Amino acid sequence: MSQTTVKLDVRDDIRNGREPFGRIMQTVAHLKESEQLLLIAPFEPAPLFAVLAQQGFSHQSKATASGDFEVLLTRSPVGTTDPGTTPASSQPARGSKSRACARPPVLEVDARGLEPPQPLVKILEALANLPEGAQLRARTDRRPMHLYAQLEERGFVGESEEQKDGGFITHVRRR
Repeated sequence: MSQTTVKLDVRDDIRNGREPFGRIMQTVAHLKESEQLLLIAPFEPAPLFAVLAQQGFSHQSKATASGDFEVLLTRSPVGTTDPGTTPASSQPARGSKSRACARPPVLEVDARGLEPPQPLVKILEALANLPEGAQLRARTDRRPMHLYAQLEERGFVGESEEQKDGGFITHVRRR
């Protein structure tokens, strides 16, 4: 079966200060099995690769003569994604190993000090590895407005609380 290529150019979004992550993820979510995505960006979107690998996509990236990047995203054959991929700095909450408690385990993600879209990418990477029954607590410098739609698409809900220091803690759980 031949693949149809869907083209998404986010160079103007980035040049105009708009975050393209939501648009990219929405396009990927609507790809048919027979479609692949050609993403055009002014830089190589390396953090995106891990997020999409968790959704079963592989990538081929190349620089163009103009200095932009073309990234071809295709679905990997079933069973070829790396199940050992884990978020780099997400750490489970500490607690007693043997104590059975009524609360579900909580995965802590500290996404403070990162420029957009890195906090969103880091949180979504952690969610891809969230064990069944666990919750996620993410710390960010800003209210993660673009996160809520991404959570909804993946079957999660999130609530953010502003902290005294101006940061936010977002609690995420499965619906």
